[in-house]
Amino acid sequence: MTSPVPPGIASPDEIETRLGTLKFFDGFPDGPSVEKLFDNLDFQRAVQAYLLGLAPVSQVANRKGILKVGPANRTVPIFEQMMTPKSIFLTPNNNTPYTWFWLDLRNGPLVLEIPPKVLGLIDDMWYRFVTDLGIMGPDKGLGGKYLLLPPGYTGEMPEGYFIVRLETFSLWAAWRTFLENGDPKPGVAMVRKYTRIYPLSQAANPPALNFVNVSDRDFCTVAPADYTFWEYLNQVVQEEPIESVDPVTLGFYASVGIRKGKPFAPDTRMKRILTEAAAVGDATARAIAYRWRLPEGFFYPNSAWRTGFLGGYKFEENGALILDAHTFFFFYATGITPAMDSKMIGMGSQYMAAFIDSRGNPLDGGKNYRLHLPPNIPVKDFWSVILYDNQTRSMLQTGQKWPAVSSQSKGLLVNGDMSVDIYFGPRAPAGKENNWIQTIPGKGWTTLLRLYGPLEPWFDKTWRPGEIELHQ
Repeated sequence: MTSPVPPGIASPDEIETRLGTLKFFDGFPDGPSVEKLFDNLDFQRAVQAYLLGLAPVSQVANRKGILKVGPANRTVPIFEQMMTPKSIFLTPNNNTPYTWFWLDLRNGPLVLEIPPKVLGLIDDMWYRFVTDLGIMGPDKGLGGKYLLLPPGYTGEMPEGYFIVRLETFSLWAAWRTFLENGDPKPGVAMVRKYTRIYPLSQAANPPALNFVNVSDRDFCTVAPADYTFWEYLNQVVQEEPIESVDPVTLGFYASVGIRKGKPFAPDTRMKRILTEAAAVGDATARAIAYRWRLPEGFFYPNSAWRTGFLGGYKFEENGALILDAHTFFFFYATGITPAMDSKMIGMGSQYMAAFIDSRGNPLDGGKNYRLHLPPNIPVKDFWSVILYDNQTRSMLQTGQKWPAVSSQSKGLLVNGDMSVDIYFGPRAPAGKENNWIQTIPGKGWTTLLRLYGPLEPWFDKTWRPGEIELHQ
């Protein structure tokens, strides 16, 4: 039988590719071609596993840094005087005091009692949103008791609690308090007075907590981008239920040797591939973050201002994960909650990021720039502009205590029409010191404009910030 074979089915004897020449005998690849193809397949899967692993690996790094302060469930770190650049965190702010801690449900349900007037969240070990706490949470800012149930829990659920079911055993909880007449102390005092963490079994006699002031502390919660990345990722896969993540993601991890219940022990060839894949994965994340290529994601035409939440806080459109948006966020930022993305007039917060100047060039610490914020900045609460280091995505370390200007800044210069100009550069323009953020020659930077309690002109875009322009 000699049925005609349509074009495109049969393999030629040789194919020229980016891998070199691939050779076949009647469609069967020869030995050198098989070796090239499998090396390439393993490398491709490793790069994709790296990008998909940015979220959980970031959580491992976050946890490692915080648990150096003290053990989970018993330690509550507080940035009582706001975080400074000495603490290396992904894009934090210096506008409000953070309370930032880790919880572990391996020994059963935990009760988390939170204070009133906080704005917070819980994210799980895969960096998925679980619940808001405080003002945007079920307690509506009044404070209350949250009962945190571990994966698969079927035991008692007493009344009087906000019930939260978790898919992972490890979880990150954080909230911010707010300044009262410029003073952080009242909010911090509320945290110390009302915060409680204890096993449900000890509800009648809760153990004492260790509150630790970590302001100006020198420590790091940013993930590595070398071979250590894979060891961090393996830690999450071993610790958490396989039901807590989708099979395709687990398949990518398994393809590079990270399998639940099995040792992670790559051979020399695979370790070489994983080391290169981590380098290429980090480079790819940087390209996605700093040179965004999708037309979606910009707030305005011909503008550098971008959203961190393309596809919402789940980074999805029509049921599909927007891969570049997911990669960008978990490379650059911390904390997933609808309160950072949803339209809520006068509530929550909104963010826009800029990575280039008005001419499309990287922001250079040796040059001078100006940002104009037009009149009637649309906030009920306050706004801020903070600079971040391109390498660490943490607050830029300079001679200033905080690399920021905000509506809370003392001595802020406001123009006669109520607009504000902010200056960036190695030296302050004469007379503009209170509106100036220092930069470092030879070092790049990025910025986030934050609006707390955003108003309608922000959402309908009738108010638009200027671009970051070179300034003499």
